[in-house]
Amino acid sequence: MIAGILVALHLMMALGLISLILLHAGKGGGLAEAFGGGMGPLSNIGGSTVAERNLDRLTVGVALMFAFTTLALAWVL
Repeated sequence: MIAGILVALHLMMALGLISLILLHAGKGGGLAEAFGGGMGPLSNIGGSTVAERNLDRLTVGVALMFAFTTLALAWVL
């Protein structure tokens, strides 16, 4: 019962982590450029945008939950 719930959570965390990592900026503009931002001459003055910082925080949170479910699965199974 608990193992099935952990496997389902682990799968959701894995898919979420993959999706969030793919949203991050590579050599291009990443999230800001994908949604139409970052084209103006003053776009890089403040460094990363609020959306990118929030994406970073969300990615770290999902990665920590993924690590927790990995350890929980190792302990349960």
